[in-house]
Amino acid sequence: MLMELWMSAVFVVAVSLLIDRFAGEPPNRYHPLRWMGNIIGFLDRRVGNRTSGMTRAVGFLSYLFVFLIFWFTTMFICAFVRNGLGGYQWEAAGISATAGEILWIILLAFMFKITFAVFSFRKHCIPIEKDLAKGDIPCARDKVQMIVSRDTGNLDEKHISSACCETISENLVDSAISPAFYFGLLGLTGAVMFRCANLMDAMWGYLNEKYGKLGFFAAKFDDVLGYPTSRISPAFVALTALIFGYSHRGVFGAARREHSKTPSPNSGWPMASVAHAAGISMEKEGVYTMGTGDLPSIDDISGCYRLVERTSVLFLIAAAVPLFAFIGIHVQITIENAIFNLAGMII
Repeated sequence: MLMELWMSAVFVVAVSLLIDRFAGEPPNRYHPLRWMGNIIGFLDRRVGNRTSGMTRAVGFLSYLFVFLIFWFTTMFICAFVRNGLGGYQWEAAGISATAGEILWIILLAFMFKITFAVFSFRKHCIPIEKDLAKGDIPCARDKVQMIVSRDTGNLDEKHISSACCETISENLVDSAISPAFYFGLLGLTGAVMFRCANLMDAMWGYLNEKYGKLGFFAAKFDDVLGYPTSRISPAFVALTALIFGYSHRGVFGAARREHSKTPSPNSGWPMASVAHAAGISMEKEGVYTMGTGDLPSIDDISGCYRLVERTSVLFLIAAAVPLFAFIGIHVQITIENAIFNLAGMII
């Protein structure tokens, strides 16, 4: 029999996770998100008047422009591969698939992987851990500056460790749960929609004269998209904590009590959940302190990123796979077919 769609969905998510774990991110110069950032930067440089009433509209149209470029490019390539390539018929265990179908699964998995990251933060944190273990605080400060926006010039060992744990836990939602959730619902359309909003918010989402109006749409849309995913994150943190021996009791209560301490309406939910499960406190001096334990030690950094990695994998298996198998893959194929048929009519 031909490969069932639900089987294709399982393979897509599984292959994307394997790519993330063992291949990691593409080189920066070839990374599609770098290209996306370059386009956003190009648009930024061409906006003159940033105080007029039209600036918010320009920000919205900029988001739409970037989204459509990357959405159409990825969807067109997928549509061509799945519909336009036949070739060798592969068979195993009574299941058959064409070379085009197999290539489509690998290609879609790669494109999905570009929108999320589960294991990348350990690569940033391990060098920081090594510097701290050697007592080289200045080098650790320089490296942690690459993953946080605060001034790291005066951070001590505990606050460097805290900065790592804060970034790791916040990105549970931004880098894993949100792109996987929207991929599950809408296929690549959802994943690209979220990643464009999140990246544009990171570049333009500042409440100042330069970006206050220009980045308004991206910042608000990112908040809207992150609203449901941030609030379901404590459930998966608690379940992961239960399975792997972290502190699972009280995770929901901690998230409800402390999520509002962060300036962002969404980032406090995963941060408070992870802090409670890991038994640590996280502190950004002068802004917030959350958690009831001590500030993290060097060893708590690895404990934190392992907890977040396991939570991300659990979400991909327990939520993204069924969502994509029953909903997202059908949306993906419907849009691909429409694009392929439209291209055929034009050509």
